Amino acid sequence: MQRIENHACFGGQQQVWQHASSTLDCTMKFAVYLPPQAERGPCPVLYWLSGLTCSEQNFIQKAGAQRYAAEHGLVLVAPDTSPRGDDVADDEGWDLGIGAGFYLDATRKPWAAHYRMHDYVVNELPALVDAHFPTTTARGISGHSMGGHGALVIALKHPGAYRSVSAFAPIVAPGRVPWGRKAFAAYLGEDEQAWQAWDATALIANARERLPLLVDQGGADEFLDSQLKPELLRAACEAAGHPLTLRLQPGYDHSYYFIASFIGEHLAHHARALKG
Repeated sequence: MQRIENHACFGGQQQVWQHASSTLDCTMKFAVYLPPQAERGPCPVLYWLSGLTCSEQNFIQKAGAQRYAAEHGLVLVAPDTSPRGDDVADDEGWDLGIGAGFYLDATRKPWAAHYRMHDYVVNELPALVDAHFPTTTARGISGHSMGGHGALVIALKHPGAYRSVSAFAPIVAPGRVPWGRKAFAAYLGEDEQAWQAWDATALIANARERLPLLVDQGGADEFLDSQLKPELLRAACEAAGHPLTLRLQPGYDHSYYFIASFIGEHLAHHARALKG
């Protein structure tokens, strides 16, 4: 690994690293915030998954999360949203290809050669983080929009791997909205039954762990009715008896202004679970 950024921040260090990913077959970047407590010993880790068009930079520059991570003693890890490079397949649309990995493992050409973000986030990235940084085995996961979809799906697919999960404006039912249908058809093919393995509302029905979900959604989000549809998540959780705290925040949109307004409450939620 190579460290390419290091900044003092709230008594800790905000870093960015790059490495050759064997899972994605390209060079990847990820951000790590090390709180001041990491100088004295291992700390729990919160993984953050960003949304469409984002990289590792959006969260670390706009969310204001480092202040709260320093308060609670949490390591923050924020990977890029997709593989990148000259050899990586891409699309002219902003909602498919580079910047739009959807945190799944693609099965169709040409995407399958590189687009394995689920495997990367679940396996390769934590192995690197645990090998190079002072971390405990306690992990949480969170994300925004496409990354909120990723956080929910990953937590549901891997019971016991994460102690906490939350999301901001997640795509909760990608198989039933335009963003998800476009990506799933490209990455996975036309068999909609195969899409269910990457759909939080479908996974909840048979979840083997009842990990409480914390979801914040902006009431003035321009994508609320067309792409996000949080009512589908509420219905799925009610039908399965799955614990959900779904908060509709009046006046807030889809931006990082929304995330920055409530990120402190989310980190407190994770800290209680990770340090309890």
